[in-house]
Order: sequence, then C-alpha cells, then structure tokens
Amino acid sequence: MANLPELSVANGSTAVEPEFRKALGLFDSIMIVAGIMVGSGIFIVSAEISRQVGSAGWLLVTWLITGVLTVAGALSYGELAAMMPEAGGMYVYLREAFSPMLGFLYGWTLLTVIQTGTIAAVAIAFARFSGVAFPIISESRYLIAPIHVLPGYAISLSTAQALALGIILVIAAINCYGVQWGKFIQNLFTMAKLIGMVALLALGAVAFFLHPGIFHVNFAGAWKPLNVTKIGNTEITTAFGMIIAVCVSQTGSLFSADSWHDITFVAGEVRNPRRNLPLALGIGTSLVIVLYLLCNLCYLAVLPLHAIQTAPDDRVATLVVDTVLPGIGKLAMALLIMVSTYGTVNALTLAGGRACYAMAQDGLFFRRAGLLNSSQVPGWALVLQCVWSLFLVLSRTYSATTGAYGNLYSNLLDYVISAALLFYIFTVAGLFRLRRIRPDAHRPYRAWGYPWLPATYIAGASVILAALFCYRTATTWPGLLIIASGVPVYFLLRHRLPKKSVSP
Repeated sequence: MANLPELSVANGSTAVEPEFRKALGLFDSIMIVAGIMVGSGIFIVSAEISRQVGSAGWLLVTWLITGVLTVAGALSYGELAAMMPEAGGMYVYLREAFSPMLGFLYGWTLLTVIQTGTIAAVAIAFARFSGVAFPIISESRYLIAPIHVLPGYAISLSTAQALALGIILVIAAINCYGVQWGKFIQNLFTMAKLIGMVALLALGAVAFFLHPGIFHVNFAGAWKPLNVTKIGNTEITTAFGMIIAVCVSQTGSLFSADSWHDITFVAGEVRNPRRNLPLALGIGTSLVIVLYLLCNLCYLAVLPLHAIQTAPDDRVATLVVDTVLPGIGKLAMALLIMVSTYGTVNALTLAGGRACYAMAQDGLFFRRAGLLNSSQVPGWALVLQCVWSLFLVLSRTYSATTGAYGNLYSNLLDYVISAALLFYIFTVAGLFRLRRIRPDAHRPYRAWGYPWLPATYIAGASVILAALFCYRTATTWPGLLIIASGVPVYFLLRHRLPKKSVSP
C-alpha cells in the first residue's frame, strides 16, 4: 500500500491499518510453487494415463505436453505478476485485462470449488494414506453414519473425515498467526517431499542398472498402444484417436501439476516481487516438471507397462518401491504422500485466503475478509475458506443404484477442471490485451518468448479444452453452470465495487 488508510479511534487519534508483511523471499516463493504442485497425483495418475494412451512413449509425451504448457503458462504469468504485484493473482489479472465481472467469476469458482474443493480432496488423501499406518483411519469407519439430507446427498463423519477436518483446522489456525508460520511449514514439508521424490528416483536408477531389460521391453514398442479402450466411438489405435487420448489424459496430468500460479495470490507478501515472482514461477514449475518426467521414467524402468496399467488402486509409486524393496513399499510411500499432501494443504490454505482478501477489498466478498488481523494476515478470509472446506469434507454423494457413497468435492472438481483451464486461457490472452491497451505500463519482466510462447499455451490448451468438451461432456459442461451461477451474485454485489475497479 503506497498510502496507508487511517482508522479513527476513540480518543480522536488515528491508527494505521495493518499491511501485509514482506516475509517471503525467492526461496520461500519457489517452495510454495513446488509444494503446491506436488501432492499425491504424480504417484497415482500415471496408471490411468497409461490405460488411456497404452504405451510408454505416449505416456511420456502426455507428461511432456503437460510440462510445456505448465512452464509456458508460468513464464507468461510472470509478466502479469511483475506488472501487478498485489494480493489476488488471477482474479486481479482478469479484472484488469478484461472486466471486474470476469475476475469475479474466476474468484467465485475458485472459492466455491477449486481452492476449497482441492483443500478438501488433498486433506482426505492425507487421511487415506494415514490409514496404511493406522488402520483405524478409514472412510468406512463411521463416527456418525451417513445422514441423508437430500436425494443423492448425505452428511457423514468417518475416522478419515475426522482426520481431514483436523488437518484443515490446524493448518488454518497456524496460518492465522502469521505468514512466517505458514512459510516455515511450507519450506519444511516441501523440502521433505522433494527429498522423498529424489529417493524414489534413486530406487528407479538402481533397478535400471540391475535389471535394464524391463525398460528396454517397455520402449521396444514405445508407440504401439496396448490394452486401451475406445473414447466414445474413437479408436485409440488411429492417429486421430491417439491425439484425442493424449488430450483427454491431460485431465490427470494437468491436475497433478496445477495450482502453480497460487504464488501470485500472495504477491503482497513477497519481497522484491517484480523480480522474485517471475523467477519463482519459472524455477518452481521447471523443477517440478523435470521431477515428474523422471518419476515416469522411474516407473518404466521398474515396472512393465501392463503392471503400471493394473497397479492396485492406481498406486504406481507404491508398487515401484515394493518391487525394489519388497515389504516396505506401501508404508514408505504412504509416509511420503502424507508429507506431500500436508504441505500441499498448507500452501493451498495460505494462498487461497489472499484471493478472498482481494475480492473483499473490491466489495465482492464478505467485508471482514478484506481486513488483516494483528498478525498481518487476512484472518477472517482464512476462517471462511476453512469453514467451506470443512463442509465439503463432510458432504457426501449417494448412488441409489449401487448404494455407494462418494465425495461432493470430487464431483465438483471433476466439473471445474475444464473450467479452470478456460480461465488460464483467458489469463494468458489477457497478456496480449494488456500489451495493447496499456503499452506504457511498467513491465519489469516481459514474458520470455512473447508472442510465440504464450500463443503456444493458448493453442495447446484450447485443443485440449475442445477435446474435453467433445469427449468428456458429463464432467465438463457442468463446469460452465458452476461459473454461470456466479453471474447473479456478481450483479447483486457490483454496486459495492469501488470506482477504481472499472473495466479497461
């Protein structure tokens, strides 16, 4: 804040409103980017991807495409972050490049589903893997059996849900006491998970040198898909079919590499943000993508492709460790994923609260969420985000046909994956628009490879998005309805927008 607002106090004097503490350096920012990207997905989703594309070569191509898009997006966002280094991230960029309404619709989707739903999902993942070490923790061990509140929906409390609730509450409370505490947890757990990934890669290297035959067999037919099924009426064995399979499989790989942009939400707390934000985005995403590619090479060095495709519960990394070190794989990977998911919940909590704060500052969220507490963090925003995440953990879906219970957050996240990709496309497109409408704006960092790299991101992401809308209609089109549900809310709130937030 260039000019701090003054608050009147009882004796007639004035008090200065707290401002964000500049507590995050370059290393801290990189740890947030890397820590928020690495959850449990990289250890699991390669099983599903291998079933979709059916060969070692195309498995790596899928992850390579994810890597190119992620790094291209991060380098493009770097210019926006350096140009507008304030709390709010994508909400601010969309607001300034296009309109307050588009920014709000992203913020609405983020806060109702994307951020809170991901917090709930990752907290439950922590609980599920805790159950490997402590069998009493299970989604089928109920403290409160499912209570049906609507047709197809219920509320329950299992031991796994209880642990997830506890994790969310503890992390939210810690972050309310200041960004330095959230930073400490993030650095500690991110370093621990990265070391764990390096240890996994070391096991893969040992296995390759001892038994190189498996790797050679996997790549002997690197481009010939095996054990794949049709996507709709499309045969995967054709060139067009493989393009569709690779696009559809991006749902898993992109989600596993998602949320890298969350560092921009905390831009107000980064020291020298015009330099450190672009560097953190570029270094953090590149580091994780390299590790992701190496992890997949590790899987292919240890396991035949059919074993990856049929890994129990899709736990490919667990099967790798158990193959190299029989008997300890399940527990070792459970501990690594617990560390990984704990750090991810912390990063998501820290970042998401700042998005709430930015919206509240514009009059588009609860007013209290736009205030900083005595620890110089948006305490009310963190509390509100926590409460909604807790609700999503408790909420269940119910199928009368099968009698099975699902998770509400899981359905919602399936619906908004494509919607989130749409917002990413708009944000990168905003880079082009801002270059045109604000040519003289201060840009300490200009996107590397402009205009070709940002254009590559938009083109690649658009192809993937089109494939998802054509071939995954059941889980993509509802995402547009979730976005649209924010339109009437925006028009109810827009009279509270300050004059500075006028569409360019």
